[in-house]
Amino acid sequence: MSAREPTEAGEAQRLVGPDADGEDLAVEAALRPKDLAEFIGQGRVREQLDLVLRAARARGATADHVLLSGAPGLGKTTLSMIIAAEMGVPIRITSGPAIQHAGDLAAILSSLAEGEVLFLDEIHRMSRPAEEMLYMAMEDFRVDVVVGKGPGATAIPLELPPFTLVGATTRAGLLPPPLRDRFGFTGHLEFYAPAELERVVHRSAGLLAVEVTADGAAEIAGRSRGTPRIANRLLRRVRDYAQVRADGVVTRETARAALAVYEVDERGLDRLDRSVLDVLLRLFGGGPVGVSTLAVAVGEERETVEEVAEPFLVREGLLARTPRGRVATPAAWRHLGLTPPGRGEGDQADLFET
Repeated sequence: MSAREPTEAGEAQRLVGPDADGEDLAVEAALRPKDLAEFIGQGRVREQLDLVLRAARARGATADHVLLSGAPGLGKTTLSMIIAAEMGVPIRITSGPAIQHAGDLAAILSSLAEGEVLFLDEIHRMSRPAEEMLYMAMEDFRVDVVVGKGPGATAIPLELPPFTLVGATTRAGLLPPPLRDRFGFTGHLEFYAPAELERVVHRSAGLLAVEVTADGAAEIAGRSRGTPRIANRLLRRVRDYAQVRADGVVTRETARAALAVYEVDERGLDRLDRSVLDVLLRLFGGGPVGVSTLAVAVGEERETVEEVAEPFLVREGLLARTPRGRVATPAAWRHLGLTPPGRGEGDQADLFET
């Protein structure tokens, strides 16, 4: 796995501490919705997908191939499992980095049952030879297996049963157009609104047998970075705090105290996020500064700062990427309670005006 692309689980784990043991992953799986009616949020994608699946069932046909894009933790894996459940077929789960040779993909495809769902996570990271084999498999349900090498090599056609490929990607722009065009349905998952995350917290609290008040759920939702997976993880950590240091009920005060222990502030920034902003403001006067210098200053790898911390800080309007380097916005100064330096010729204010 490339160091430049942290896994979805790794992104969520970073926010709340090391809790991704086997039991915790089992709990996370148990919280997944089982059908579209139970799935919260993503109303437009859910409605469109429901039409696709209902029509396929009515025809007695295999569902079209589905491409789901969006940030980690928004429900791509959950939706793939729901697609299989709604169609009443098994699901096979693999990932792009695991398929480095065309033969790897051929082995998976040839073992699929008719109508089965193949979920291919991080599909943009699949090797080029496997990607080219997938074109034919998706369109004609056939692959050519090459036997031998050199002039004596022979391509043996292998017929495949109809199947549904569900591809998931966090970087849809890296998918080549020929691959994107072979998906019958494409859905982009958006970040969740706080009200939707409150519903997620209440639902998960019911499954975990945790008593949570309305303001407690709102507090957790407001710090969850618009991501259901993070909301569920924060809920479990607040539950632990409530059981050990309170009366077991998740209230606003309990949630605030618990999340202070886990270093998640009121806007959802964690230790790494605040370290990046603090160094940028205190050491470099708000920038501009190169990302490599910034990474050294916070004691992290460049890829960690660039791929893990920066996207959220940019989305929150706390950080800007400019041709001259990273620059803190006025909102970043306010968030850390610091006073920006006076304006001078060529300072960061000029960077936003060019």
